[in-house]
Amino acid sequence: MTRAAAEIVGFEPRYADDFRLLNEEWLTTYYRVEDVDAIVLRNPARKIIEPGGDILFARVGDRIVGTVALKFAGDGRYELTKMAVTPEFQGHGIGRQLLDAAIDRYRALGGSLLFLESQKRLGAALSLYERAGFEHRPRPMPSEYERADVYMELRD
Repeated sequence: MTRAAAEIVGFEPRYADDFRLLNEEWLTTYYRVEDVDAIVLRNPARKIIEPGGDILFARVGDRIVGTVALKFAGDGRYELTKMAVTPEFQGHGIGRQLLDAAIDRYRALGGSLLFLESQKRLGAALSLYERAGFEHRPRPMPSEYERADVYMELRD
């Protein structure tokens, strides 16, 4: 499969609907939109950006085709979350581009721990995270997501 030439761009209010729609599309394909998701998806600027996190987007031409967020969790910790690529562009390397850009942004923010939560049945996603340097770890606290049964941290 060929790689798509995506440009990674930062959050702008005009992309808020893209953030919500991409994540709703992904969540409803595999699970459901939980209350914790809906709160963030309804107001990403207030829930992700303002507390010190960031949201990145993959743009192909003038179309937003993927997104990922870094949610500030306090004390230099960030959660890699809300990563989604529209089905038409999956398998083209866009998820890896987003993941690499998010890791670079986490480091630029001076983060001390980058973690994520996922689900065992998402083998392709887990492999992507492992190839990027994430390792499975015991969960240090209960998850706020019903669907999460995997906890990983970036190895530095």
